[in-house]
Amino acid sequence: MSEKVTAQLGANQILIETGKLAKQADGSVTVQLGETIVLVAAVAATTAKPGQEFFPLTVDYREKAAAAGKFPGGYFKREGRPTEKEILTSRLTDRPIRPLFPKGWFNEVQVQSILLSADGENDSDVLSIIGASAALSVSDIPWDGPLGALRIGRIGGKFVANPVHAQMAESDMDIIYVGNTSDVVMFEGASKEISEADFISALRFGHECCQPLIQAQKDLAARVGKKKRDITVSVVPEEILKEAKALAGERIIPALLTHKKLEREAAVKAVTEDVSVKLIAKFGAEKVTDSVLKEAFYYIQKETVRSLLMNQGKRLDGRGLDDIRPITSEVGLLPRAHGSSLFSRGETQAISLVTLGTTEDAQEFDSYTGGETTKKFMLHYSFPNYSVGETGRISGPGRREIGHGALAERSIEPALPLQTYPYAVRVTSEIMESNGSSSMATVCAGTLALMDAGVPMIRPVAGISIGICTIHDELDKISQYKLLTDIIGWEDSFCDMDCKIAGTEKGITGFQLDLKLRGLPIDLMVEALEKARVARLYILAEMAKVLAAPRTELSKYAPRIVQLKINPEKIGALIGPGGKNIKRLVEESGCEINIDDDGTVNVYSISEEGMKIARNAIEGMTSEAEVGKIYRGKVVTIKEFGAFVEFLPGKDGLVHISELANFRVKQTEDIVKMGDDIWVKCLGVDEKGRVRLSRKAAMEDRDREMAPKA
Repeated sequence: MSEKVTAQLGANQILIETGKLAKQADGSVTVQLGETIVLVAAVAATTAKPGQEFFPLTVDYREKAAAAGKFPGGYFKREGRPTEKEILTSRLTDRPIRPLFPKGWFNEVQVQSILLSADGENDSDVLSIIGASAALSVSDIPWDGPLGALRIGRIGGKFVANPVHAQMAESDMDIIYVGNTSDVVMFEGASKEISEADFISALRFGHECCQPLIQAQKDLAARVGKKKRDITVSVVPEEILKEAKALAGERIIPALLTHKKLEREAAVKAVTEDVSVKLIAKFGAEKVTDSVLKEAFYYIQKETVRSLLMNQGKRLDGRGLDDIRPITSEVGLLPRAHGSSLFSRGETQAISLVTLGTTEDAQEFDSYTGGETTKKFMLHYSFPNYSVGETGRISGPGRREIGHGALAERSIEPALPLQTYPYAVRVTSEIMESNGSSSMATVCAGTLALMDAGVPMIRPVAGISIGICTIHDELDKISQYKLLTDIIGWEDSFCDMDCKIAGTEKGITGFQLDLKLRGLPIDLMVEALEKARVARLYILAEMAKVLAAPRTELSKYAPRIVQLKINPEKIGALIGPGGKNIKRLVEESGCEINIDDDGTVNVYSISEEGMKIARNAIEGMTSEAEVGKIYRGKVVTIKEFGAFVEFLPGKDGLVHISELANFRVKQTEDIVKMGDDIWVKCLGVDEKGRVRLSRKAAMEDRDREMAPKA
């Protein structure tokens, strides 16, 4: 029997239903907003796989073309590998639910979301998050939810919950907010240089909106009445953990406080290998398995790192809590790229390349849920194994790479004048070295490379990551905490937060919060945002020492552009029958020519001569014949009654046989032949646009002009 609940979010109502579809899953729901519907099903394995050392959670979101009444693009007419939108929604769904599973529980869990209906107005990403929370809440899977989620826009100064696509076009922020009954759990999105105070106000608005959703899910779970299953968590035997701590002793502290990453890893490895041999000798290999050793050493390192931070204020690389690692930058280092930069912050290093292209290079994609279907600005991020000194599988971009690239892309995009800029722009970020927040290094490197390419950015953008280390009381509330500016990889692993904030000197443009905690008070985020603002301004100042503003000249290898405006009624004349005119012009000039419906003509070329040929031809083909004006034209057709002369590119006029000369002409060929260049004067244009020309009148006028003055 199905059960339904509804939650009101401003003008929107969200419907959650369970018990109707996917009934063999441990928990399944449909979530509906407008006519957009997402099915989410959750299943957990009854036992953990032997030797399992981590929590194997898989979250997968997929869109069906049939949901929007469409066929999939491509040859096979069937949905294939996940799109970038599907991958980003999968990550968006994964991140808030992951910290709420029991620690040490290693049974495999799969959460699958499917778009079943799309109305083209309401996006499905938020519904996937709500659905995952609801499906887990009504299931017997152990999970500490539910969560509420929504998209926040601000239109005309007022916050709007779950705005439709048309409203989002007017919004200065796009925030995905996820919260529980008391705290923020996750946020992600972009904004147009908003202040920290406005950002916090948006979070508070989102948190209030989440509460009806959370209550609705509690009511639904109570109606279903499914008891949570009993579980067994994997823990290191107490005697082994105690002995491991004793054997490691104080040696682990100087090893962890080794400032350089690779040296630190080597020092810690030496301690763990020594302790491992002694543990196996004492307890036996059957008890001291690889998974037990891994878990024990992780616990010891985590406990020590957190103790050093909370009790002594010591960070592993010797910095103060608010210190940013040394920054160095370089631009213009790659001669053939249209723009390039190298940005280093400590042991994190990114090299970025910019390519400028025509509007034909813009990315086109299917959009079943509505919104944009083309993209003029793209940022692609790569994270090779060598950047962390490791080997591994070499393949195409994974979910992490796509997610980091999307974060950097939406952080930079608000600072680009894409509405008026005639180029398509691609930034590629290659991570050369990584030890913390390579996505924010990509924002900095990408900004420098764009300015090096001469892209007229509104303002430079920089980004930084803020971490936190916490102590909780008996009620699981945060009793002590320390915020960390510019976290390194080990601080990300052993501490509780990775809060990435990017922006300009004027305000915030991009953000993403990942927590290992069950939630974080919004009041604490105020302090974190202020630390991010101070750090961002410092980084921007360091970047400005290398390049403070966009270059005024493009690379000689970048395509030049001339933008012309013609009467939209002349577009057909420019294109010609079957594209004849435009094809010929492209061949003659070597340019790429794009024509918009409003009469905007973009001409791209790396050759000045080719640009001149194309510009003159376009202006000629779209110009009106001026009565009384003399033109230099070419004879293109010979008839008994006269000759047709191309006096403007693509535009012919008739010189009647009586207008060829100031005497009687018996045959047209007696005066002109095919291909001759002659002077002609425009005598008039009839109502059908046919042009009358005269060679005789042109010659008489030219003779008068050249006659000696009295």
